[in-house]
Amino acid sequence: MRTQLVVTLVGPDQVGLVDRFSQVVLKHDGNVEESRMARLGGDFAMIVLASVPEHQLQSLEAALTLLNKEGLQISTRRTAPDKLEAYEGWIPFRVSVTGADHEGIVNAITQILAQNNINVDEMETGTSAAPMSGTILFSMKAVVVVPPHVSYRDWCDPLEQTADELNLTIDITPYS
Repeated sequence: MRTQLVVTLVGPDQVGLVDRFSQVVLKHDGNVEESRMARLGGDFAMIVLASVPEHQLQSLEAALTLLNKEGLQISTRRTAPDKLEAYEGWIPFRVSVTGADHEGIVNAITQILAQNNINVDEMETGTSAAPMSGTILFSMKAVVVVPPHVSYRDWCDPLEQTADELNLTIDITPYS
């Protein structure tokens, strides 16, 4: 029997970090099933869904904590296999937001989603300098799932109104 484990790792960005992590998982007969990894500032962050045989779980957790000695912060959490029925019948959408960066954009968007009981499945945000002016631009890409009883206009209209107020462009499309 295999156990699924969510592992987060954060530490100074360095060559070979993903390799060292994946070697530890592999040495315990584990498998990296899903992951998101990124350099954020001068640090590197990983969030990984790994599976490991039940008899290897404690040994893997102990081996991962040894990476703390390298200045890395590691946390592990056992998780259950994906329960798709929790969102069965919910409707997926892609939400993209762009515009000049300023504080509060993520909060403004996610507050409307939460008020409408909409779940965020994935979200990625970033900033970059505009090519000609150097103005800092914000971008957000998200996949959300909407309960079937929530009408499209009930949540899209407030998102569009907020985007207008914040001088942002928002694009909401069905996700397939």
